[in-house]
Amino acid sequence: MGLEPAAEILSYFDENTNAACYIVRDPTSQNCAVIDSILDFDLAAGRVSTTHADMLVSEITSRGWNLEWIIETHVHADHLSAAPYLAKELGGKIAIGSNIDAVQKVFGKIFNAGTEFQMDGSQFDVLFKDGDEFKIGNLPVRVIHTPGHTPACVTYIIADSAFIGDTLFMPDFGTARADFPGGSATDLFNSIQRILSLPDDTKLFLCHDYKANGRDEFAWQTTVIEQKKHNVHVGDGKTESEFVEFRTKRDAQLSMPKLIIPSIQTNMRAGNLPPKEDDGTHYLKIPINKL
Repeated sequence: MGLEPAAEILSYFDENTNAACYIVRDPTSQNCAVIDSILDFDLAAGRVSTTHADMLVSEITSRGWNLEWIIETHVHADHLSAAPYLAKELGGKIAIGSNIDAVQKVFGKIFNAGTEFQMDGSQFDVLFKDGDEFKIGNLPVRVIHTPGHTPACVTYIIADSAFIGDTLFMPDFGTARADFPGGSATDLFNSIQRILSLPDDTKLFLCHDYKANGRDEFAWQTTVIEQKKHNVHVGDGKTESEFVEFRTKRDAQLSMPKLIIPSIQTNMRAGNLPPKEDDGTHYLKIPINKL
């Protein structure tokens, strides 16, 4: 894609969900994108709020920027997306990887979403395929399909940076789980290799951090070379068979994410809650013995 100027990147970490989101601006214009936005959710009360999203709105409007894109690296199981709220407040197209339909077909059945739920990705404005390119203002973005954690995971490569979702965590924490419906440890390993084939100095921006034992601070930015050398799951030349064996055993010991039930039902709808029922209230379903 040539030698593009580095993007201006603002990062925000939410300790309630251990999630990072980003504002990425084209340095030659006022256009920007939000990657992996966060909607606040009180699980005990079943209540949503927009504190985190309002902070993004304030950051963008105070700088006079134009929100052109609201993009997701995947259907998150750890937090709800604020994409529809941001689009309502600031405009912008909501986008995700084109394999979203595979996620919707699996989880549409798990949550018995009904015939009114379209399992074709039509809830999103744009669906990106592997190799697609688009622009934030004048800033080129390349999309690569990086499945494994979910079938629809994508990575966005912007100049010398890559936004990699949950494929990799910080080197001392390792890699994403691959046991969700449609996940694959083999696919995840191959996707990680695609990311690690980028130039060594490529900055990698993560979606989550859980602070590995012995680390005092949260961190959500690393580099390709740091991952190659030090990632505890795939670094230092670990083979596919070693990774798949480890990842499979590790995943069998993990519990479900705390917010998976509200998150998936909402995020598979591009951040929209399930339709209101006849009393005018949104309801989320809890499938018993399905996850």
